[in-house]
Amino acid sequence: MYPESLQRLVEAFKYLPGVGQKTAERFAFCLMELPEDKTECFLESVRDVKEKVHTCKICHNLTEQEICSVCADSLRNQEILCVVEDVKSLISFERLGIYHGLYYILDGLISPLDGVNPEDIHLECLLERIRNAHFKEIILAFKPSVEGETTALYIKRVLGDLDLTISRIASGIPIGADMEYIDAMTLERAFSDRKNLE
Repeated sequence: MYPESLQRLVEAFKYLPGVGQKTAERFAFCLMELPEDKTECFLESVRDVKEKVHTCKICHNLTEQEICSVCADSLRNQEILCVVEDVKSLISFERLGIYHGLYYILDGLISPLDGVNPEDIHLECLLERIRNAHFKEIILAFKPSVEGETTALYIKRVLGDLDLTISRIASGIPIGADMEYIDAMTLERAFSDRKNLE
């Protein structure tokens, strides 16, 4: 239906998550209609990301330097480490501006059913970093799921002999939710993480 090069571009856009045939076609036509300078800027941005962006050697955050801006910031609290599932989680916390410690990014969560074991998600590097640093608290910030629970319990068990606090971000019933639609795991966590009213 399309010239071969345009069809290849449509197919390329379909590699992106959530992009189906119609959206890919719309993107392809939009790119064709862009002025030459904006098209070149778009292509150069994609090329730069692929060539320059890599993971930080300390925490696995994205960076163009040897270490990321978070790890390089000496003003951050060096005694707290927040362990997250992926870069998007780190960015979510940074946007809030409420956490000022360090991070460590796993490459996913433990999921035996999907064939993802502890050695597949940088856990050895995490344990080595914790043992070689002077952290007082490790915050486990995973989504409330079976995989999140499994990963948190594994890390807690492995770090059990170290003299530090291991905490987990609270989870429970979201504001505005109807109780009848809350799943059992969320309700259980909401009860176990309940706090006193002050």
